Amino acid sequence: MPGRTTKIPAREDGEFDCYLNLPSTDAPAPAVVLASAVHGVDADIRAIADEFAARGFIAAAPDLFWRSLPGPLPREDKRAGERSQPRLPKIKAGEADMADTLAHLRTLKSFNGKAAAMGFCYGGPYSILGPKRLGYAAGIACHGTQMLDYVNELDGVAAPVCIVWGDKDHVAPPPVLDAYRPIPARSKNVEVKIFPGVLHGFMMRGNPAAFDQAAHDFSMTRALGILEGLR
Repeated sequence: MPGRTTKIPAREDGEFDCYLNLPSTDAPAPAVVLASAVHGVDADIRAIADEFAARGFIAAAPDLFWRSLPGPLPREDKRAGERSQPRLPKIKAGEADMADTLAHLRTLKSFNGKAAAMGFCYGGPYSILGPKRLGYAAGIACHGTQMLDYVNELDGVAAPVCIVWGDKDHVAPPPVLDAYRPIPARSKNVEVKIFPGVLHGFMMRGNPAAFDQAAHDFSMTRALGILEGLR
């Protein structure tokens, strides 16, 4: 079943849209909060949220771009890239939105109090920042960008974190992948999976040139497994 868009009060003035889909069960369930790519909460993100809800988990996808250019944008719209700049301050501002989304979920009777942050592209860093300091119990990143700036944030994180890339990702060049490859050897809670020959955007069916079924299925299986561990 499709979800609905709700309004979440921001800790600063205003409110932002959040796509929310609840599972058809009365039992309390964990949640996954989807931090989108620069295209926003588009059909791909909503479809992923719907899949999680169909599997019995609460799924929320906040609009992280509500301050300047809200709503989803088509892939060919050049404003999608522009609205994420400057990148680091925008990601920092979005930490409040991820925290506010989690606070909203805590008002739902169907939420068991545990949530994973799952980031795509622009949203990738929240897979680390979520469990690091925003109250999330786990993190999953799929073709995350700007991740080299957040590798040291993994220090001290004990929650499960899974990071997935393709080795042909043009925004995750070899120095980024090489920085993450050794982490699982010293941090057993962190998993890093790099698919050979896979491009940036492998989770997005709306981008058929980049979509990769194997990488998509692996990421969803890992995410669902992590969520099961939060029940």
